[in-house]
Amino acid sequence: AGPGSYTVGTMSERFDCHYCRDPLQGKKYVQKEGRHCCVKCFEKFCANTCTECKKPIGADSKELHFKNRYWHDNCFRCFKCYTSLVNEPFMLRENNKVWCSNCTAAEDAPRCKGCFKPIIAGDQNVEYKKMVWHKDCFTCNQCKQVIGSGSFFPKGDEFYCVSCHELKFAKTCAKCKNPITSGGLTYQEQPWHSECFICSNCKKQLGGKRFTAVEDQFYCVECYKECVAKKCAGCKNPITAGFGRGTSVVNYEDESWHDYCFKCTKCARGLANKRFVCHNGKIYCAECPKRL
Repeated sequence: AGPGSYTVGTMSERFDCHYCRDPLQGKKYVQKEGRHCCVKCFEKFCANTCTECKKPIGADSKELHFKNRYWHDNCFRCFKCYTSLVNEPFMLRENNKVWCSNCTAAEDAPRCKGCFKPIIAGDQNVEYKKMVWHKDCFTCNQCKQVIGSGSFFPKGDEFYCVSCHELKFAKTCAKCKNPITSGGLTYQEQPWHSECFICSNCKKQLGGKRFTAVEDQFYCVECYKECVAKKCAGCKNPITAGFGRGTSVVNYEDESWHDYCFKCTKCARGLANKRFVCHNGKIYCAECPKRL
């Protein structure tokens, strides 16, 4: 902003006011654009209007101008904080309002989604999906503790720290009853940690592997064969229905057979679902005992 372009003095020669024709000798006058006029006519016809207060800027006032706009020196203040901007950096903004550099920076700065105050350069902040918070304003929706730059979980327009998210939203493991925060698997519509869904014997994880359930216990194929499955009285191998060839089991007294191993001791005829005879601890078809 610069000073006004006119001079003020006391007339020593004989001149009349350009407007009212009153003599100016010995009186205070104003000279502007080569014309001499009294102070009263200057304010009436020549004075610029202050952009801020809308009043004339009289001959006795200090005037500042910028881009064809004029101010009293005491009106040239920051619109936001009222600091005088005479000899200070400023910005002319909308509605011809002048702002100091600090208020301009604050006004143009992004607004914190938490406190709605500006985030000034140098402030620690958190950004997420084009939203920004002061670091201390980014808090858990549940416990209200500051999340800051820590881990968090978004839920719509709400944000949760890891602990609160686990308590409020995470599924609970059917075995250990603790929250499942990542991964996990489902068996019979129940959630499990991968590390909890294991073979009851060898403790190896069963996720993605073949297994069988026996009375709420889980076994991998090897452990089921070794520790749980009955041994076939015929071939002496484990009876693992569903794992291999055998899908049916024949039970007689305290012994069991694969259906394909349950056959006549003499003629090897398959006896599953057929009449058979037990003689001296051995199985025969109905005809073979007559031939012994």
